[in-house]
Amino acid sequence: MAKSIRQKEKLLRIVEILEQKTDENHYISTKGLIEALKAYDIEAERKSIYDDILVLTNMGYDIRQDKSKNGGYSLVSRRLEKSEILPLVDAVSCSKFITEKKSRELIKKLEGFLSTYEAGELNRNVYVSNRIKSDNESIYYVVDSVSSAISSKRIIEFLYCEWNTKKQLVARKNGMKYKVFPLALVWDDEKYYLIAVDLSVDEIRHYRCDKIKDVTILDEGYENDSLIKNFNPVLYENMTFGMYGGREESVTLIFPEKMCGIIIDRFGKEPTLRNEGNGLISARVKVNVSSQFFGWLSGLGSEIRIKAPNCVKEEFTDYLKGLLEAYND
Repeated sequence: MAKSIRQKEKLLRIVEILEQKTDENHYISTKGLIEALKAYDIEAERKSIYDDILVLTNMGYDIRQDKSKNGGYSLVSRRLEKSEILPLVDAVSCSKFITEKKSRELIKKLEGFLSTYEAGELNRNVYVSNRIKSDNESIYYVVDSVSSAISSKRIIEFLYCEWNTKKQLVARKNGMKYKVFPLALVWDDEKYYLIAVDLSVDEIRHYRCDKIKDVTILDEGYENDSLIKNFNPVLYENMTFGMYGGREESVTLIFPEKMCGIIIDRFGKEPTLRNEGNGLISARVKVNVSSQFFGWLSGLGSEIRIKAPNCVKEEFTDYLKGLLEAYND
């Protein structure tokens, strides 16, 4: 009976062996497959291996046979290719939001999609230590809970925290819970944010997930469809600089043609670009007017300017004067 059960495992074990021990540049012989199966207490003959490979090929596995003198088999196509895994590994290793411990765990799981040869090559080129990383392991449970609430369209409560001088996260509002209707989770500047309706003021606001604690999903929904029916998280993220709040304004910017790429990178292809003559282009964009927007603008230098409205031009001028006064003092 035990032998029969082991034989039923054989096809799955062959796939596992091919995934681990082969790739485009490495093959395993029929003899090698038979030896590898013995490690799982599975007996096999050469003829049965040929039949098994044929079955797997008919099932859609991309198994290549080396018909040279050395012979052997290789699993060529995988669920995730090395070229697809590399950017994922880079994102995980660089991410400040993912802890060092979790980064190593996730990279190990991604390596499982590769052969041992490719995984070893990948591991030698990945650097996780000494990067600036979060030490908040609970963020994964926060994101999971928030995601569930978004799917079920339920209101949530949570503590929202800030750092104190002792480098500790302490609850704002003296520990009073925030009550919000979650709309979306977005990734911005290597941080996870929750975009939600703050029910205390009925406004859309955002919260850093690594500062959220003790999430509770309530058995109630949100009724004000007029506030959220046209909500678009991508547009919200584009117009909110550094995820800092501010009032929404349509601002016309004027700049030389060579800066068109900067505008498209920031605001996408939605804004209309108009030729103003003399090599200048204008674009009307929606932004949340804030010090972060002014900081972005001033960082681009004197070639880009606010054309309209006048109230935003005056606020930007006051912002720059305030910086000069601070340094003069």
